[in-house]
Amino acid sequence: MSDPDPPTVYVVRNEPDPDSQYHCDALASWFPAATEVDFVAGEEVPLDGPNGADGVVLSGSTAGVYEAESRPWIGDQMALVRALVDRTVPTLGVCFGHQVVNAALGGTVEEIGTTADLVAADLDDDPIFDGVDPVVVSLHGDAVTEVGEGLEVIASADHARVFGTRHRTAPLWTVQFHPEITADHRGRLAETFDWRPEATFEDVTPGRVFENFERLVAEHAEATSPTGTAGAGE
Repeated sequence: MSDPDPPTVYVVRNEPDPDSQYHCDALASWFPAATEVDFVAGEEVPLDGPNGADGVVLSGSTAGVYEAESRPWIGDQMALVRALVDRTVPTLGVCFGHQVVNAALGGTVEEIGTTADLVAADLDDDPIFDGVDPVVVSLHGDAVTEVGEGLEVIASADHARVFGTRHRTAPLWTVQFHPEITADHRGRLAETFDWRPEATFEDVTPGRVFENFERLVAEHAEATSPTGTAGAGE
């Protein structure tokens, strides 16, 4: 019997600024087998058919979720989030992705001022954080101040109480921090932010959240396949 096809993962790019695509590029590099979707340009994530999503990753953005009136694609992405929850498609939101997920489910996002630094986070015992060091890259000026319906806080930091969330019934996780950023981006961080040159990436575990998510996607796909084991998975 042949091995089953690997899960179909889509990386959703949410960056409207051509000069700020580096973080989307970095995120996509951790998913070399995934299909990239330029959501800002009107591309969509297929949910049905042979290419339907088995997993979705929502990237960061220099846009704010409260700009939905002037950026219609943000409202479209909120609708996508609700569809992913309804269909129990494993989903991971990163930074803006974390914020748009919470906003889509009725939460609140506010501008709090930029934090650009390595920060110590309090991470719950959750499979998305397996092997993840609590020192993480924080690059954001907005924050979730009230979580969306069905979500619970699984990570916090001194400057942001809601630093990560998980849905109680759907395979949906979000992180405010940037697992895609590595020491290789130090120069770009210094150009863009007030980044401390002495900040070391020695304790950071970049990409580990993504590895965990891919494992969770594969487990969910196996559990929900016709030959899978009922009740197994996420």
